[in-house]
Amino acid sequence: MTIKPLADRVVIKMTEAEETTKSGIILAGSAKEKPQIAEIVAVGEGKYDENGKLIPMTVNVGDKVLTSKYSGTEVKVDSVEYTILRQEDILAIVE
Repeated sequence: MTIKPLADRVVIKMTEAEETTKSGIILAGSAKEKPQIAEIVAVGEGKYDENGKLIPMTVNVGDKVLTSKYSGTEVKVDSVEYTILRQEDILAIVE
């Protein structure tokens, strides 16, 4: 099954949180923060303005993005966890 987002929504897959700090300390599961960097796996067509003009998306499939900490709706498809959120909840593209 695939997910096709509507309007200005995107489907992202969160990256795994770092399990070891830069100094080599291994973190317990409860000490890890929720990851905020994700990869975009699907993009909607865009949003229409009040004049009916389509405003295209500024992100693309495959982009790595930084998201708001607790934004979006989490869904599970074929035992893979995804998050669906609006483009406005994306803070930056990670290069």
